[in-house]
Amino acid sequence: MRRRTAKDDVENKNSKAAGRFIAVDVETTGLSTKRGDRIIEIGAVVLEGGRIGEEFHALICVKERIHWAAQQVHGITEEMLIGKPTADEIIPEFKKFIADCSLVAHNARFDMGFIHDEFLRLGIELTNPYHCTLELSRSLYPKLLNHRLETVYRHLFGRIPGEAKRHRALDDARLVARMWVEMVGK
Repeated sequence: MRRRTAKDDVENKNSKAAGRFIAVDVETTGLSTKRGDRIIEIGAVVLEGGRIGEEFHALICVKERIHWAAQQVHGITEEMLIGKPTADEIIPEFKKFIADCSLVAHNARFDMGFIHDEFLRLGIELTNPYHCTLELSRSLYPKLLNHRLETVYRHLFGRIPGEAKRHRALDDARLVARMWVEMVGK
């Protein structure tokens, strides 16, 4: 798994706008894989030729408890995960979905760390290169008050779509996808 820098992303704008990428986002039980936190929701959106296409979404049942602070952010409860597939079922499907495409995430170090950890649990290799819209936004828009997903999205598009549920994996992946196309397509 190779992380691309913001400089790489800016220098390769034209080729990126036409390529195939997958915007990803995860919601988790907490903030640290080292403390045993796990992915409980994963969302992904295909970007091809600058257009948004196929989507992947899953809630994932885990044995770990959802930290109260994390639940306050994403709103996912343990009850919502009852009867959902486990990571053993979802992660191989997700691997097929992403194939060998380049991945894009906002604060990619967080998302990719969790994804990498889930792949390792199953003995699956994750070699996809990835790009970070957080780093790219810091490079392109250094005067923004902050570079949170919603701040950058509002800077680019004026407002977040009313139907989007913030801090839910698929909706955040959709926002990341639009931001990526806008940031690298200019």
